[in-house]
Amino acid sequence: MVLLIVGLLLPAIYMSEQKNPNPGQNAKDSQQNHSGRRGRRHHSGGEKKPTTAWDLSQFDVEPIAGKTRFHDLDLPVSLMHGIADLGFKYCSPIQACSLPYTLRAHDVVGKAQTGTGKTAAFLVTIITELLNNPIEDERFAGEARSLIIAPTRELVMQIADDAKLLCKYTELKVHTLVGGMDYDKQKRHLQESMCDILVATPGRLLDFAGSRDVYLDRTEILVLDEADRMLDMGFIPQVRRIVRLTPHRESRQTLFFSATFTPEVMNLAEQWTIDPTNVEIEPENIATDTVTQKVFITSAAEKFQLLYNIIHQDDVESVIVFANRRDQCRRLQEKLKKKGFSVGLLSGEVPQGKRVRTLEDFKSGKLKVLVATDVAGRGIHIDGISHVVNYTLPEEPEDYVHRIGRTGRAGKTGISISFACEDDAFLLEPIQELLGKKLKCELPDESLLQH
Repeated sequence: MVLLIVGLLLPAIYMSEQKNPNPGQNAKDSQQNHSGRRGRRHHSGGEKKPTTAWDLSQFDVEPIAGKTRFHDLDLPVSLMHGIADLGFKYCSPIQACSLPYTLRAHDVVGKAQTGTGKTAAFLVTIITELLNNPIEDERFAGEARSLIIAPTRELVMQIADDAKLLCKYTELKVHTLVGGMDYDKQKRHLQESMCDILVATPGRLLDFAGSRDVYLDRTEILVLDEADRMLDMGFIPQVRRIVRLTPHRESRQTLFFSATFTPEVMNLAEQWTIDPTNVEIEPENIATDTVTQKVFITSAAEKFQLLYNIIHQDDVESVIVFANRRDQCRRLQEKLKKKGFSVGLLSGEVPQGKRVRTLEDFKSGKLKVLVATDVAGRGIHIDGISHVVNYTLPEEPEDYVHRIGRTGRAGKTGISISFACEDDAFLLEPIQELLGKKLKCELPDESLLQH
Protein backbone atom coordinates (compact mmCIF):
# COMPACT_ATOMS: atom_id res chain seq x y z
CA MET A 1 0.00 0.00 0.00
CA VAL A 2 2.80 2.40 0.93
CA LEU A 3 4.60 1.62 -2.34
CA LEU A 4 1.41 2.35 -4.26
CA ILE A 5 0.95 5.75 -2.57
CA VAL A 6 4.60 6.68 -3.12
CA GLY A 7 4.27 5.63 -6.76
CA LEU A 8 1.28 7.88 -7.21
CA LEU A 9 3.06 10.82 -5.62
CA LEU A 10 6.37 10.55 -7.44
CA PRO A 11 5.22 12.44 -10.58
CA ALA A 12 3.97 15.36 -8.44
CA ILE A 13 7.19 15.44 -6.44
CA TYR A 14 9.22 15.26 -9.66
CA MET A 15 7.30 18.17 -11.19
CA SER A 16 7.76 20.22 -8.01
CA GLU A 17 11.50 19.59 -7.99
CA GLN A 18 11.74 20.50 -11.67
CA LYS A 19 10.28 23.88 -10.70
CA ASN A 20 12.39 24.17 -7.53
CA PRO A 21 15.64 22.21 -7.97
CA ASN A 22 18.09 21.58 -5.12
CA PRO A 23 15.71 21.47 -2.14
CA GLY A 24 17.59 21.54 1.19
CA GLN A 25 18.81 18.09 2.14
CA ASN A 26 17.64 18.45 5.73
CA ALA A 27 14.21 19.54 4.56
CA LYS A 28 14.01 16.44 2.37
CA ASP A 29 15.12 14.15 5.17
CA SER A 30 12.70 15.52 7.75
CA GLN A 31 9.61 16.60 5.90
CA GLN A 32 9.25 15.17 2.37
CA ASN A 33 7.50 11.96 3.37
CA HIS A 34 4.18 13.10 1.91
CA SER A 35 2.57 9.71 2.42
CA GLY A 36 2.64 10.32 6.18
CA ARG A 37 0.65 13.56 5.99
CA ARG A 38 -2.97 13.75 7.06
CA GLY A 39 -5.78 16.04 5.92
CA ARG A 40 -5.07 16.15 2.18
CA ARG A 41 -7.32 18.67 0.43
CA HIS A 42 -7.82 20.41 -2.91
CA HIS A 43 -7.32 24.17 -2.87
CA SER A 44 -6.65 26.54 -5.73
CA GLY A 45 -5.27 29.46 -3.69
CA GLY A 46 -6.53 31.87 -6.33
CA GLU A 47 -8.50 35.08 -6.27
CA LYS A 48 -11.90 35.24 -4.62
CA LYS A 49 -14.74 36.11 -6.95
CA PRO A 50 -16.11 39.41 -5.61
CA THR A 51 -19.79 39.65 -4.78
CA THR A 52 -19.89 43.02 -6.54
CA ALA A 53 -17.72 44.09 -9.46
CA TRP A 54 -14.70 46.22 -8.57
CA ASP A 55 -11.98 47.51 -10.84
CA LEU A 56 -9.10 49.96 -10.70
CA SER A 57 -11.25 52.77 -12.08
CA GLN A 58 -12.79 52.94 -8.58
CA PHE A 59 -9.36 53.64 -7.05
CA ASP A 60 -8.06 56.76 -8.75
CA VAL A 61 -4.61 57.90 -7.63
CA GLU A 62 -2.99 60.85 -9.33
CA PRO A 63 0.60 60.30 -10.56
CA ILE A 64 3.13 62.44 -8.67
CA ALA A 65 6.72 62.91 -9.83
CA GLY A 66 9.16 61.05 -7.60
CA LYS A 67 6.49 58.84 -6.02
CA THR A 68 5.60 55.25 -6.86
CA ARG A 69 1.93 54.34 -6.91
CA PHE A 70 0.76 50.82 -6.16
CA HIS A 71 -0.99 51.14 -9.54
CA ASP A 72 2.44 51.23 -11.18
CA LEU A 73 3.40 47.73 -9.96
CA ASP A 74 0.95 45.56 -11.95
CA LEU A 75 -0.53 43.95 -8.82
CA PRO A 76 -3.51 41.55 -8.88
CA VAL A 77 -6.87 43.33 -8.84
CA SER A 78 -8.06 41.54 -5.69
CA LEU A 79 -4.93 42.74 -3.86
CA MET A 80 -5.40 46.28 -5.17
CA HIS A 81 -8.95 46.20 -3.81
CA GLY A 82 -7.57 45.47 -0.33
CA ILE A 83 -4.93 48.19 -0.74
CA ALA A 84 -7.65 50.65 -1.74
CA ASP A 85 -9.71 49.79 1.36
CA LEU A 86 -6.67 50.55 3.51
CA GLY A 87 -6.17 53.90 1.82
CA PHE A 88 -2.64 53.15 0.61
CA LYS A 89 -1.92 55.28 -2.47
CA TYR A 90 1.83 55.78 -2.75
CA CYS A 91 4.65 53.46 -1.73
CA SER A 92 6.84 54.30 1.25
CA PRO A 93 10.59 54.52 0.48
CA ILE A 94 11.29 50.90 1.38
CA GLN A 95 8.30 49.73 -0.65
CA ALA A 96 9.34 51.80 -3.68
CA CYS A 97 12.93 50.54 -3.44
CA SER A 98 12.25 46.86 -2.74
CA LEU A 99 9.03 45.92 -4.58
CA PRO A 100 10.43 46.24 -8.13
CA TYR A 101 12.95 43.55 -7.13
CA THR A 102 10.89 41.33 -4.84
CA LEU A 103 8.02 41.17 -7.33
CA ARG A 104 10.53 39.69 -9.80
CA ALA A 105 11.50 37.04 -7.20
CA HIS A 106 14.82 38.60 -6.17
CA ASP A 107 16.08 38.14 -2.61
CA VAL A 108 16.26 41.36 -0.59
CA VAL A 109 18.25 42.32 2.49
CA GLY A 110 16.63 45.41 3.97
CA LYS A 111 17.76 47.73 6.74
CA ALA A 112 14.54 49.20 8.04
CA GLN A 113 12.85 49.84 11.34
CA THR A 114 9.26 49.36 12.43
CA GLY A 115 7.08 52.07 10.94
CA THR A 116 8.83 52.34 7.57
CA GLY A 117 6.30 50.16 5.72
CA LYS A 118 8.39 47.00 5.41
CA THR A 119 5.53 44.77 6.56
CA ALA A 120 3.35 45.84 3.63
CA ALA A 121 6.38 45.50 1.33
CA PHE A 122 6.88 41.81 2.03
CA LEU A 123 3.14 41.05 2.30
CA VAL A 124 2.43 42.60 -1.12
CA THR A 125 5.25 40.46 -2.53
CA ILE A 126 3.93 37.25 -0.96
CA ILE A 127 0.30 37.83 -1.91
CA THR A 128 1.18 38.70 -5.51
CA GLU A 129 3.35 35.59 -5.89
CA LEU A 130 0.71 33.27 -4.43
CA LEU A 131 -2.13 34.75 -6.50
CA ASN A 132 -0.16 34.70 -9.75
CA ASN A 133 0.96 31.11 -9.21
CA PRO A 134 -1.99 29.19 -7.74
CA ILE A 135 -1.56 25.50 -6.92
CA GLU A 136 -4.22 23.47 -8.68
CA ASP A 137 -3.02 20.08 -7.40
CA GLU A 138 -3.94 18.53 -4.06
CA ARG A 139 -2.28 20.05 -1.02
CA PHE A 140 -1.82 18.95 2.57
CA ALA A 141 -3.07 20.70 5.69
CA GLY A 142 -0.19 22.45 7.42
CA GLU A 143 1.85 22.78 4.21
CA ALA A 144 2.98 26.43 4.23
CA ARG A 145 3.44 28.20 0.89
CA SER A 146 5.05 31.22 2.57
CA LEU A 147 6.59 31.71 6.01
CA ILE A 148 7.20 34.87 8.04
CA ILE A 149 9.29 34.51 11.20
CA ALA A 150 9.15 37.34 13.76
CA PRO A 151 10.63 37.54 17.27
CA THR A 152 7.59 38.48 19.39
CA ARG A 153 4.03 37.35 19.69
CA GLU A 154 2.69 40.89 19.33
CA LEU A 155 4.60 41.43 16.09
CA VAL A 156 3.35 38.10 14.70
CA MET A 157 -0.26 39.06 15.49
CA GLN A 158 0.19 42.50 13.94
CA ILE A 159 1.70 41.09 10.72
CA ALA A 160 -1.13 38.54 10.49
CA ASP A 161 -3.77 41.24 10.98
CA ASP A 162 -2.20 43.29 8.17
CA ALA A 163 -2.04 40.20 5.94
CA LYS A 164 -5.73 39.41 6.50
CA LEU A 165 -6.72 42.96 5.53
CA LEU A 166 -4.67 42.78 2.33
CA CYS A 167 -6.08 39.31 1.55
CA LYS A 168 -9.68 40.42 2.16
CA TYR A 169 -10.75 39.91 -1.45
CA THR A 170 -8.72 36.76 -2.09
CA GLU A 171 -9.08 33.16 -0.99
CA LEU A 172 -5.62 33.11 0.61
CA LYS A 173 -5.57 31.83 4.18
CA VAL A 174 -3.40 33.38 6.92
CA HIS A 175 -2.35 31.38 10.00
CA THR A 176 -0.44 32.34 13.15
CA LEU A 177 1.62 30.17 15.48
CA VAL A 178 2.66 31.77 18.78
CA GLY A 179 3.58 30.42 22.17
CA GLY A 180 1.42 31.06 25.20
CA MET A 181 -1.81 30.24 23.36
CA ASP A 182 -3.77 27.00 22.97
CA TYR A 183 -1.73 24.57 20.85
CA ASP A 184 -4.73 22.43 19.91
CA LYS A 185 -6.73 25.46 18.80
CA GLN A 186 -3.90 26.60 16.51
CA LYS A 187 -3.56 23.04 15.22
CA ARG A 188 -7.30 22.85 14.51
CA HIS A 189 -7.18 26.07 12.49
CA LEU A 190 -4.33 24.64 10.41
CA GLN A 191 -6.33 21.51 9.67
CA GLU A 192 -9.49 23.42 8.72
CA SER A 193 -8.00 25.34 5.80
CA MET A 194 -4.90 25.44 3.63
CA CYS A 195 -1.87 27.41 4.83
CA ASP A 196 -0.95 30.09 2.32
CA ILE A 197 0.70 32.59 4.67
CA LEU A 198 2.15 31.36 7.97
CA VAL A 199 3.36 33.91 10.53
CA ALA A 200 5.13 32.46 13.56
CA THR A 201 7.51 32.89 16.45
CA PRO A 202 10.50 30.49 16.28
CA GLY A 203 9.79 28.32 19.33
CA ARG A 204 6.15 27.54 18.59
CA LEU A 205 6.92 26.94 14.90
CA LEU A 206 9.51 24.32 15.83
CA ASP A 207 6.96 22.65 18.12
CA PHE A 208 4.54 22.31 15.19
CA ALA A 209 7.24 21.18 12.76
CA GLY A 210 8.53 18.61 15.25
CA SER A 211 5.08 17.10 15.73
CA ARG A 212 4.50 17.08 11.95
CA ASP A 213 1.58 19.49 12.13
CA VAL A 214 3.44 21.98 9.88
CA TYR A 215 5.49 21.23 6.75
CA LEU A 216 8.01 23.73 5.41
CA ASP A 217 9.64 21.83 2.55
CA ARG A 218 7.36 23.45 -0.07
CA THR A 219 7.81 27.01 1.24
CA GLU A 220 8.18 29.36 -1.71
CA ILE A 221 8.91 32.61 0.15
CA LEU A 222 10.71 32.98 3.50
CA VAL A 223 10.66 36.28 5.41
CA LEU A 224 12.91 36.89 8.41
CA ASP A 225 11.71 40.03 10.18
CA GLU A 226 13.68 41.94 12.82
CA ALA A 227 16.71 39.67 12.59
CA ASP A 228 18.67 41.85 15.03
CA ARG A 229 16.00 41.41 17.69
CA MET A 230 15.94 37.64 17.13
CA LEU A 231 19.72 37.68 17.60
CA ASP A 232 19.42 39.68 20.83
CA MET A 233 16.75 37.33 22.18
CA GLY A 234 18.81 34.20 21.48
CA PHE A 235 16.48 32.82 18.81
CA ILE A 236 19.07 32.32 16.07
CA PRO A 237 19.79 28.61 16.83
CA GLN A 238 16.04 27.96 16.52
CA VAL A 239 15.82 30.02 13.34
CA ARG A 240 18.73 28.04 11.84
CA ARG A 241 16.81 24.81 12.44
CA ILE A 242 13.70 26.31 10.80
CA VAL A 243 15.60 27.54 7.74
CA ARG A 244 17.06 24.05 7.28
CA LEU A 245 13.49 22.70 7.05
CA THR A 246 12.72 24.96 4.08
CA PRO A 247 13.96 24.43 0.50
CA HIS A 248 17.53 25.45 -0.29
CA ARG A 249 18.05 29.20 -0.64
CA GLU A 250 18.33 28.81 -4.43
CA SER A 251 14.87 27.22 -4.50
CA ARG A 252 13.02 29.82 -2.44
CA GLN A 253 12.80 33.59 -2.28
CA THR A 254 14.18 35.07 0.93
CA LEU A 255 13.46 38.52 2.33
CA PHE A 256 15.63 39.51 5.29
CA PHE A 257 14.96 42.61 7.41
CA SER A 258 16.87 44.12 10.30
CA ALA A 259 16.95 47.53 12.01
CA THR A 260 20.73 47.28 12.41
CA PHE A 261 23.45 45.69 10.29
CA THR A 262 25.94 44.25 12.76
CA PRO A 263 28.59 41.79 11.51
CA GLU A 264 26.53 38.95 13.02
CA VAL A 265 23.39 40.07 11.19
CA MET A 266 25.23 40.42 7.88
CA ASN A 267 26.72 36.96 8.30
CA LEU A 268 23.22 35.51 8.69
CA ALA A 269 21.97 37.42 5.64
CA GLU A 270 24.85 36.03 3.58
CA GLN A 271 24.05 32.47 4.66
CA TRP A 272 20.32 32.64 4.00
CA THR A 273 20.02 34.71 0.80
CA ILE A 274 21.48 34.47 -2.67
CA ASP A 275 22.61 37.52 -4.69
CA PRO A 276 20.32 39.81 -2.68
CA THR A 277 19.37 43.37 -3.50
CA ASN A 278 20.35 45.57 -0.56
CA VAL A 279 17.85 48.22 0.52
CA GLU A 280 18.74 50.64 3.30
CA ILE A 281 16.22 53.08 4.74
CA GLU A 282 17.34 55.73 7.18
CA PRO A 283 16.10 55.48 10.80
CA GLU A 284 12.56 56.54 11.52
CA ASN A 285 12.88 60.18 10.52
CA ILE A 286 9.15 60.44 9.85
CA ALA A 287 8.42 59.58 13.46
CA THR A 288 11.11 61.80 14.95
CA ASP A 289 10.00 64.73 12.79
CA THR A 290 6.44 64.47 14.06
CA VAL A 291 7.36 63.80 17.69
CA THR A 292 8.27 66.54 20.17
CA GLN A 293 11.03 65.07 22.33
CA LYS A 294 11.52 66.19 25.94
CA VAL A 295 14.01 65.00 28.53
CA PHE A 296 13.32 65.75 32.20
CA ILE A 297 16.27 65.62 34.59
CA THR A 298 14.94 64.17 37.80
CA SER A 299 15.86 61.90 40.71
CA ALA A 300 14.84 58.25 40.89
CA ALA A 301 12.66 59.07 43.91
CA GLU A 302 10.71 61.74 41.99
CA LYS A 303 10.00 59.68 38.90
CA PHE A 304 6.65 58.19 39.88
CA GLN A 305 5.13 61.48 41.05
CA LEU A 306 6.33 63.10 37.84
CA LEU A 307 4.70 60.32 35.80
CA TYR A 308 1.46 60.58 37.79
CA ASN A 309 1.16 64.33 37.18
CA ILE A 310 2.02 64.03 33.47
CA ILE A 311 -0.71 61.44 32.90
CA HIS A 312 -3.19 63.72 34.69
CA GLN A 313 -2.63 66.54 32.19
CA ASP A 314 -5.57 67.39 29.92
CA ASP A 315 -3.70 66.86 26.65
CA VAL A 316 -2.70 63.29 27.51
CA GLU A 317 -5.26 61.14 25.71
CA SER A 318 -3.40 57.82 25.64
CA VAL A 319 0.10 57.03 26.82
CA ILE A 320 2.60 54.18 26.64
CA VAL A 321 5.06 54.03 29.53
CA PHE A 322 8.25 52.10 28.74
CA ALA A 323 10.56 50.56 31.32
CA ASN A 324 13.52 48.24 30.81
CA ARG A 325 12.61 45.32 33.05
CA ARG A 326 9.53 43.20 33.62
CA ASP A 327 9.53 43.79 37.38
CA GLN A 328 9.69 47.56 36.87
CA CYS A 329 6.72 47.39 34.52
CA ARG A 330 4.71 45.23 36.91
CA ARG A 331 5.30 47.59 39.86
CA LEU A 332 4.44 50.65 37.75
CA GLN A 333 1.20 49.08 36.54
CA GLU A 334 0.20 48.16 40.10
CA LYS A 335 0.96 51.65 41.47
CA LEU A 336 -0.87 53.43 38.65
CA LYS A 337 -3.88 51.15 39.07
CA LYS A 338 -4.02 51.99 42.78
CA LYS A 339 -4.04 55.68 41.81
CA GLY A 340 -7.19 55.10 39.79
CA PHE A 341 -5.84 54.94 36.24
CA SER A 342 -7.16 52.47 33.67
CA VAL A 343 -3.85 50.78 32.92
CA GLY A 344 -2.68 47.61 31.18
CA LEU A 345 0.58 45.66 31.26
CA LEU A 346 2.45 44.28 28.25
CA SER A 347 5.52 42.18 29.03
CA GLY A 348 6.86 38.69 28.48
CA GLU A 349 5.49 37.40 31.78
CA VAL A 350 1.87 38.19 30.87
CA PRO A 351 -0.01 35.25 29.27
CA GLN A 352 -0.52 35.71 25.54
CA GLY A 353 -4.31 35.69 25.67
CA LYS A 354 -4.31 38.49 28.22
CA ARG A 355 -1.77 40.47 26.18
CA VAL A 356 -4.02 40.32 23.12
CA ARG A 357 -7.03 41.51 25.18
CA THR A 358 -4.94 44.29 26.74
CA LEU A 359 -3.88 45.58 23.31
CA GLU A 360 -7.49 45.53 22.11
CA ASP A 361 -8.63 47.45 25.20
CA PHE A 362 -5.88 50.02 24.64
CA LYS A 363 -6.80 50.39 20.96
CA SER A 364 -10.47 50.90 21.82
CA GLY A 365 -9.72 53.51 24.50
CA LYS A 366 -10.88 51.34 27.39
CA LEU A 367 -7.35 51.66 28.79
CA LYS A 368 -5.68 55.08 28.91
CA VAL A 369 -2.24 53.86 29.98
CA LEU A 370 -0.15 50.93 28.77
CA VAL A 371 3.05 49.93 30.57
CA ALA A 372 5.38 47.90 28.36
CA THR A 373 8.85 46.45 27.90
CA ASP A 374 10.76 46.97 24.65
CA VAL A 375 10.19 43.42 23.40
CA ALA A 376 6.42 43.79 23.79
CA GLY A 377 6.47 47.36 22.55
CA ARG A 378 7.76 46.44 19.08
CA GLY A 379 4.40 44.88 18.28
CA ILE A 380 2.37 48.01 19.05
CA HIS A 381 1.16 49.72 15.88
CA ILE A 382 -1.72 51.94 17.00
CA ASP A 383 -2.49 55.32 15.49
CA GLY A 384 -3.56 58.10 17.83
CA ILE A 385 -1.24 57.50 20.81
CA SER A 386 -0.65 61.02 22.14
CA HIS A 387 2.31 60.42 24.49
CA VAL A 388 5.18 58.05 25.09
CA VAL A 389 7.03 58.17 28.41
CA ASN A 390 10.45 56.57 28.84
CA TYR A 391 10.32 55.88 32.58
CA THR A 392 13.81 54.43 32.22
CA LEU A 393 16.07 55.22 29.28
CA PRO A 394 16.68 52.20 27.00
CA GLU A 395 20.07 50.53 27.08
CA GLU A 396 20.08 50.18 23.28
CA PRO A 397 19.80 53.51 21.38
CA GLU A 398 17.73 51.89 18.60
CA ASP A 399 15.06 51.03 21.16
CA TYR A 400 14.62 54.75 21.86
CA VAL A 401 13.68 55.31 18.22
CA HIS A 402 11.28 52.37 18.33
CA ARG A 403 9.69 53.68 21.51
CA ILE A 404 9.06 57.22 20.36
CA GLY A 405 7.83 55.88 17.01
CA ARG A 406 4.71 54.57 18.80
CA THR A 407 3.41 58.17 18.76
CA GLY A 408 3.33 60.76 15.96
CA ARG A 409 1.98 58.18 13.50
CA ALA A 410 -0.27 58.51 10.45
CA GLY A 411 0.50 62.19 9.98
CA LYS A 412 -0.33 63.17 13.56
CA THR A 413 1.99 64.79 16.08
CA GLY A 414 3.02 63.23 19.37
CA ILE A 415 5.04 63.91 22.47
CA SER A 416 7.86 61.81 23.90
CA ILE A 417 8.99 62.45 27.48
CA SER A 418 12.09 60.75 28.87
CA PHE A 419 13.16 60.68 32.50
CA ALA A 420 16.92 60.87 33.11
CA CYS A 421 18.21 60.35 36.64
CA GLU A 422 21.53 59.58 38.26
CA ASP A 423 21.15 55.90 37.35
CA ASP A 424 20.70 56.19 33.58
CA ALA A 425 21.61 59.70 32.37
CA PHE A 426 24.78 58.25 30.79
CA LEU A 427 22.54 56.49 28.24
CA LEU A 428 21.58 59.82 26.67
CA GLU A 429 24.83 60.28 24.75
CA PRO A 430 24.56 57.17 22.50
CA ILE A 431 20.89 58.03 21.83
CA GLN A 432 21.91 61.52 20.69
CA GLU A 433 24.64 60.06 18.48
CA LEU A 434 22.09 57.84 16.75
CA LEU A 435 19.66 60.73 16.30
CA GLY A 436 22.43 63.02 15.08
CA LYS A 437 21.32 65.83 17.35
CA LYS A 438 21.33 66.97 20.97
CA LEU A 439 18.23 66.45 23.05
CA LYS A 440 17.13 69.39 25.16
CA CYS A 441 17.33 68.46 28.83
CA GLU A 442 15.36 70.46 31.37
CA LEU A 443 14.15 70.36 34.94
CA PRO A 444 10.43 69.62 35.24
CA ASP A 445 8.17 72.42 36.36
CA GLU A 446 7.49 72.40 40.11
CA SER A 447 3.80 71.71 39.45
CA LEU A 448 4.76 68.35 37.92
CA LEU A 449 6.45 67.26 41.16
CA GLN A 450 3.70 68.24 43.58
CA HIS A 451 1.88 65.55 45.54
